[in-house]
Amino acid sequence: MMVYGYIRVSTAEQAKSGDSLDTQRRQVEAWAMLKGWAVADFYVEAGVSGSVPLNERPAGRKLLARLNKGDVVITPKLDRMFRSAADALGTLEEMKEDGIALHMIDLGGDVCGNGISKLVFTILSAVAENERDRIRERIRDVKRNLAAQGVYNGGKVPFGFDRVDGRLVPNADEHRVLDVMVSMRREGQSYARIGAAVGKDMKTVARILDRVTQSKT
Repeated sequence: MMVYGYIRVSTAEQAKSGDSLDTQRRQVEAWAMLKGWAVADFYVEAGVSGSVPLNERPAGRKLLARLNKGDVVITPKLDRMFRSAADALGTLEEMKEDGIALHMIDLGGDVCGNGISKLVFTILSAVAENERDRIRERIRDVKRNLAAQGVYNGGKVPFGFDRVDGRLVPNADEHRVLDVMVSMRREGQSYARIGAAVGKDMKTVARILDRVTQSKT
């Protein structure tokens, strides 16, 4: 069994003393001493943002490559290793499967063992899902905003527009057809009847009208 310490500060934190690398190092050494262990090596990230996934950081990548079954990693706080719950969850699951212990001092011990791990994994799973939802929402909002400005986002050009020099330009003829479709739908007409009137199948009509509805919400 080998014991490793992992510590990190961002560029902004380097100017502060409360979370300095020396302070974190002493915390890790004290925890190891409490457990009767000796820290074989420290992996230090100086001036690295927590938003960078662990396996993409210089020291983090080296640490993960060195770990073997039975090894122990000690870090002062969860946010020293992870900023994203999705990154944390994925890495912790891999460590647990590989038989590696990760002691987070602020959480009271091994988050990959049988003690607090279930609680930690449950919380991280919920937070990670929330993070993914927020990312999807931001992407959707950006696309809608760009579309409202007439900027082409890629993919199939929506009905009612033409792509000209990277922008969406209204197609007058298709917009007239679109107005008919919207008007008939407001009157309660079925997709099939609308499609028959404008020469399109009902699935295409439903997709076009659904896009129009979404763009207005």
